[in-house]
Amino acid sequence: MIDLPGCSDCEKKQVRTALLLAAGMGSRLAPLTDDTPKCLVPVNEISILERLVDALRSYKFKRLVIVIGHQARSIRDFLGTRAGGMEITYITSPVYKTTNNIYSLWLARKEINEPFLLIESDLVFDPKMLKGMLQPDRIAVSKLQPWMNGTTVTINSRQMVKAFQKNVQKPDGKHFKTVNIYSLSTRTWKQVRKRLDQHISKDMVNGYYETVFADMVTDDCLSFAPVFFDADHWYEIDTVADLRAADQICSHYHQPSALFSDCGPAEPKAENMPLFTRWRPALA
Repeated sequence: MIDLPGCSDCEKKQVRTALLLAAGMGSRLAPLTDDTPKCLVPVNEISILERLVDALRSYKFKRLVIVIGHQARSIRDFLGTRAGGMEITYITSPVYKTTNNIYSLWLARKEINEPFLLIESDLVFDPKMLKGMLQPDRIAVSKLQPWMNGTTVTINSRQMVKAFQKNVQKPDGKHFKTVNIYSLSTRTWKQVRKRLDQHISKDMVNGYYETVFADMVTDDCLSFAPVFFDADHWYEIDTVADLRAADQICSHYHQPSALFSDCGPAEPKAENMPLFTRWRPALA
């Protein structure tokens, strides 16, 4: 993993707040998600949400804000009001069935006024790679692989994101897949909120926040420094086939619910008690 510097006027302190977008229905994972939110689907016997909370705990995050919708009660019951040393704040989307992540991010505009880590609820990754994302105005990216699709970025000579693109599927060494993890400074978040307001006011609620980021980068009012994630140590889960692939990836690095050192994940100890002992949905 290469850790590149962020913009010069960004806050220097470690980000301590995380925002998780978990309102979606996860319909491509049905029937697993019919009665279960995607983030509670187990990957190698441990849910996506538990893995995420454990990773954030290892880096001493203090606050987790979650946008919920589909099966919201399950997430509330699973986490409660505090987990992994973090205070939990919930934002409920009343229109999660007809909106997308741009609307979920917009819903957090009044709840977060500090630097934060933005993360999607369908990701599994080696927690060690998160270390490079702890400073504001970073974007997690990965070397493009043939199986990847969706948003990519290019990087300029100053080692900053030059532009966002859609559906570049052929690896060429110039395009990097977005991992859907971002860190935003307070200054950047203020600018993003203005753009989000403009989109939502025009009823553009079924799009993606990457569109806002892409426009802002093009307009030269947003700068992201890339942090490179190893393509073999993360996965985005949309389908049952993705779930099987993620099972294999997660079997190669540490299991959550272990004690952690100040600088990152530590080796599990036999006497460690699990972070969560509540129910986990079973794979059919």
